[in-house]
Amino acid sequence: MMHRARKRFGQNFLQDSGVIYSIVAAINPTENMHVIEIGPGLGALTRPLLSNLDRLDLLEIDRDLVAYWSQENLKGLNVIEGDALKFDFLEWANTHPANSGLCKVVGNLPYNISSPLLFHLVSAAHAIDEQVFMLQAEVVERMVSKAGGSEFSRLSVMLQARYDMELVLEVPPEAFDPQPKVNSAVVRMIPRQDFDLSAKQWHALEKVVAAAFSQRRKMLRTNLLAFADKLSLSESELKARAQDISVERYIEWAKIIAT
Repeated sequence: MMHRARKRFGQNFLQDSGVIYSIVAAINPTENMHVIEIGPGLGALTRPLLSNLDRLDLLEIDRDLVAYWSQENLKGLNVIEGDALKFDFLEWANTHPANSGLCKVVGNLPYNISSPLLFHLVSAAHAIDEQVFMLQAEVVERMVSKAGGSEFSRLSVMLQARYDMELVLEVPPEAFDPQPKVNSAVVRMIPRQDFDLSAKQWHALEKVVAAAFSQRRKMLRTNLLAFADKLSLSESELKARAQDISVERYIEWAKIIAT
């Protein structure tokens, strides 16, 4: 199929067979697994995944690609036309049979929507076993960065509060057509088994983390002034900056604020 990559959809098509093999191995598809691939493009991952699955759902926004995959008539392939940012992943996850294998969301995510999409997926995390995504390397570095590191950010705290994550693979621009101007990386995200925040506590976490990181260079004495009455910050915490505080401490603060 001749398909020109579309900038507005952030399309860069994976073509390096070694990288493709490594990503499929990381996903580890088995027959009865419940899998949805976001943005299949020209099928670099789709075809090898489908050869190991009974069924594969594709979520694609580009009408030309939707038409292409619909015409392919591949056994077990279910094509869904839609915007991943608006798609109900929780409803999708809940439709898989009780006796099926793991429920996974995978894909080479468009870089222009990666952060909002990751946050959108959080609401379905309790129904999904694993997510394996290719993203801009810089984003993955922030996702997995530990407290104290220069890359540790609001994204790091919010995603690490909900998932255990690991960088699986680094991918150079040459693996794509057209070549992006940035490096890419593959990340595995497994929802934390010990996650116990209520909706109110999660909202409190969003607020306190946003406030803490609102001015990265300033001390928490300034950034968390609005929460001073509820949070009894130690002198060292008052002098600390947002990136110096552990994810677990932010979670403790959220639980206090939500009471």
